[in-house]
Amino acid sequence: MSDPGAVLADLRAESEELDALVAGLPAERWAASTPAEGWTVAHQIAHLAWTDRQALLSATDPEGFARAAREALASPLTFVDEAAEEGAKVPPAELLAGWRDGREELLRALAARPAGEKLPWYGPPMGVASMATARLMETWAHGQDVADALGAGRRPTARLRHIARIGVRTRDFAYATHQLTPPDEEFRVELRGPDGAVWEYGPADAGQRVTGDALEFCLLVTQRAHRADLPSLRAEGADAERWLGIAQAFAGPPGKGREPSGKASREPSGKGGTP
Repeated sequence: MSDPGAVLADLRAESEELDALVAGLPAERWAASTPAEGWTVAHQIAHLAWTDRQALLSATDPEGFARAAREALASPLTFVDEAAEEGAKVPPAELLAGWRDGREELLRALAARPAGEKLPWYGPPMGVASMATARLMETWAHGQDVADALGAGRRPTARLRHIARIGVRTRDFAYATHQLTPPDEEFRVELRGPDGAVWEYGPADAGQRVTGDALEFCLLVTQRAHRADLPSLRAEGADAERWLGIAQAFAGPPGKGREPSGKASREPSGKGGTP
């Protein structure tokens, strides 16, 4: 089990990094289109603010969350876009302030919950560490959308370990969302972290294996890059090969993902700063 305190600290750091990317933007840059069709920078931040508020409701008022979830799931294919659209109408300064306040409330609320407590969500209930990890994954993934929209680089950090772990743990879910039967055997996954350390998952003698760069694996499982643009990722075995074609670390139906860029490889984001 992950240490909730460590995950919450990393969630704070991930949020602050994205905050620094948008805090100094002029109002017109909030209207910049991101790779998510129909979503601007404002939509991305509005989505994070809304989801943080839903997680806060889950942690502080489970019955209230259950009512809100029932209302949202009445429109399962549109409620996420509708919430982002509504939030994006808010002036940028107000939107940014609301996101900041909401995420701070969420961090305090999660820190106050017992580590083993299960919190309701749109899918299966999650423990405190799992909820924090899911929020970190979303913050990083939508932060990638914002960075891509602004032409800003991001330096990969060890926080990617949380996202990689979700990507591995959701293997069977990815098969299920495509109406496929998951393989019985575990896979071996070996990923090279930003500091050169190898992150290992699954039995060492597994016949199905995935290896490569941790950043590229995280871009794949969050569907922020097409596999054709992630040259380090290698699969050994037909099942592992199929998984890399359907992997997703997020809840919900399969996403559209990104189209191939046409470039031979994706340049790892190594330069910080905003345009």
